[in-house]
Amino acid sequence: MPELPEVEVVRRGVARWVVGRTVEEAQVLDPRSVRRHEAGPAHFAHELSGAVVADAVRRGKFLWLPLTGADGADPQEALLVHLGMSGQLLVQDAGRPDEKHLKVRLRLGPRPGVPDELRFVDQRIFGGMVLDPLVPTADAAPGGLGATGLPLVPARAAHIGRDPLDPAFDADAVHARLRRRRTGLKRALLDQSLVSGIGNIYADEALWRARLHWARPTDTLRRPETVRLLDAVRAVMEQALAAGGTSFDSLYVNVNGESGWFARSLDAYGRAGRACRRCAEEGRGTLIVREQFMNRSSYRCPACQRTPRNARF
Repeated sequence: MPELPEVEVVRRGVARWVVGRTVEEAQVLDPRSVRRHEAGPAHFAHELSGAVVADAVRRGKFLWLPLTGADGADPQEALLVHLGMSGQLLVQDAGRPDEKHLKVRLRLGPRPGVPDELRFVDQRIFGGMVLDPLVPTADAAPGGLGATGLPLVPARAAHIGRDPLDPAFDADAVHARLRRRRTGLKRALLDQSLVSGIGNIYADEALWRARLHWARPTDTLRRPETVRLLDAVRAVMEQALAAGGTSFDSLYVNVNGESGWFARSLDAYGRAGRACRRCAEEGRGTLIVREQFMNRSSYRCPACQRTPRNARF
């Protein structure tokens, strides 16, 4: 599933090619992709037609496009997009053949030299689009919410915490909340209401960099350890972003259909049975191990990330 770097790559593409343009027509080719829009696909298409895309905004894995009318009034509604397991936002020329799993097509007002359509493609149909009102949140101070600095988020994303790349991200507040919990560290990292944007891949990578076991009890963390972990989260996400994200197959691509290549730089995730790079540099031959975690896999180095005696699995 796309995580923060992958969604940010898509957001930047949408910001470049789509922001400022009018949705001249919206076509819903598969109602399942707008199932969260309770008023139905016809209402969804009608409401989008004539709207102007004012911005492209992301918080964690959530991406939304604030919409305004031709009068330019402040946006009160947004097109919220969740990529799910296989969702793609593609900017395409109108004459290009439809993708096999094309679900929603937005025909955009003309701009010289720029493709005329924004297409939502989704093979597994776990993602989708919905029109959602913009509402204030408890942490609604501007910052990290897109070029406009809007202090509003879609109602369906109001529970999402700020992410580590947000300028208003508060590490001290996160540390305090971690200390109040009685759970394992990786479970806490995957809780999008605490810190948004972190998924299984980048959690493993950050924990490896911070030399922390995924089952470390959160209430035992000292502040320097939390800072080290959050710095590792930020660093790995920035590096992944610079590489265009992590692609293991053709399901994650940017708006131009290109894959990211950060998978080549992973230190822990997916490397079971291969040497830990840090141990190898230090003259040890420790191998990365794969362990069961919440019906998925977790990867770590047994030497760098020792199991705590009071581990919370």
